[in-house]
Amino acid sequence: MMRVAMSLVPINPSDLIPVTGAYSHRIQLPAIVGYEGVGRVVSAPSIYAALVGCRVLPLRSAGTWQAYVDCDPDLAVPVPDDVEDDVAARAYINPLAALTMLDRWPANGKRVLLSGAGSMCAELLGARARQQGAVEVRGIYRSESRIPRLLSAGILPVPMDDPLAVCRAAGDADLVFDSLGGPVGSAVLEAMRPDTIFVGYGLLSGQGVGRFNADVAYHRFHLRDTLATMTSPAWQSQFHRLWPKLAEASLPPVQVFPINHWREALQQAAVPGAPKSMLSFAEFGEEA
Repeated sequence: MMRVAMSLVPINPSDLIPVTGAYSHRIQLPAIVGYEGVGRVVSAPSIYAALVGCRVLPLRSAGTWQAYVDCDPDLAVPVPDDVEDDVAARAYINPLAALTMLDRWPANGKRVLLSGAGSMCAELLGARARQQGAVEVRGIYRSESRIPRLLSAGILPVPMDDPLAVCRAAGDADLVFDSLGGPVGSAVLEAMRPDTIFVGYGLLSGQGVGRFNADVAYHRFHLRDTLATMTSPAWQSQFHRLWPKLAEASLPPVQVFPINHWREALQQAAVPGAPKSMLSFAEFGEEA
């Protein structure tokens, strides 16, 4: 195993949802929270000795919200020197999900609609959909504080509290990426035209989508299902594709909290429009 001294980890909704017991069918509590983050290798098997002292993403292993993470060295992703920690720390869940979904359901020539458009994943989906040649990208938002970022990403804002606007946007869409589920996802699916595509990749509302529109191609996307069949070389190759795209992306601002201030970090993470909360483990130093 490779041991990594963690430096910085983000606070994502996907980190916190298991704490509620929502994923109890596959995650047993108590458990260590955290799916992503960046750290520095402090020890490794001899064939990976060159990585000692280097920054990596210790992914697909134990929870990342701890001072040291032991991970499979084949799955540890080296971080390029020109990538800052705050970018590297969030290079996995949202960027890889967006990349994989648009590989599977390309946006070229389509009108795209995003729910939960204030999220990082939705922003990345929108920006990359435009790069692929989407005719138009619209985003359903909750907080007005998100509007400037949506517009700067070329995403046309649709207010979540305007049901008519949501239904009109859904009726125009050829391809929907829904992170909310619940009433909004259900309303979007119901309003879509025949022979269009609905991709559900999250349940931030805590509720499922009602399947009322049998004329729409409905898909559920779980990143873990894709990873289950991905070889180590293919896994590393995906990040070779991601790093240049992240360098071009305008990621949301962050605020870093020392790990012993985790309560304040969680409080900020719940505030719409606040900078992205991140936890720093710098106070622990590195293990010899």
